Amino acid sequence: MTDDRLAATLAAIDAANAADPDVSEGAPAALLYGQRMTEDLDRLFPDAPDRLRIAARGQHIERWTSPRSAYPEGKQGYLNWRRDLAAFHARRVGEIMAAEGYGADEVERVGRMIRKEGIKRDPDVQALEDVICFTFLRWYFKPFAAGRAPDALLKIVEKTARKMSDSARARALADFALPEPFAAAFRG
Repeated sequence: MTDDRLAATLAAIDAANAADPDVSEGAPAALLYGQRMTEDLDRLFPDAPDRLRIAARGQHIERWTSPRSAYPEGKQGYLNWRRDLAAFHARRVGEIMAAEGYGADEVERVGRMIRKEGIKRDPDVQALEDVICFTFLRWYFKPFAAGRAPDALLKIVEKTARKMSDSARARALADFALPEPFAAAFRG
């Protein structure tokens, strides 16, 4: 039953994300992101429990429905957008999980992971953050870096490395050809 529930939950998340109007990479962006998160999860945590699989796949569910431009410019606007998005993603994934028969405790556990409550303290939340960082580095860093000043980019890389576990930083050094001074941020 668990495998059927998990498969149905992931399929429902994919169906929601298939509506993303951004198809600049040939497929809906949110759908690709969820699939890429699952690929990196499988590489980093091949025996991940269902709750981590669901959180990884749904971490950006329907993200396009709340654009950054709907919030004020500046750091506070950005932080408010991120907080509201995390709450929205957790709620939407929870609705899907409940519809597929997951209990309130399981729904809340995944919600805490998606909201990143307990990063650096909760192994599941930290595992999700490690997957998020790997997905960013593997798929989104190069286009993100285009046109950015080297010092600004270094700050982003340092911030990314700080969010990761020690083992994930070591693996990032092994998996990615990071030039100096970016590599130094992961040796940290």
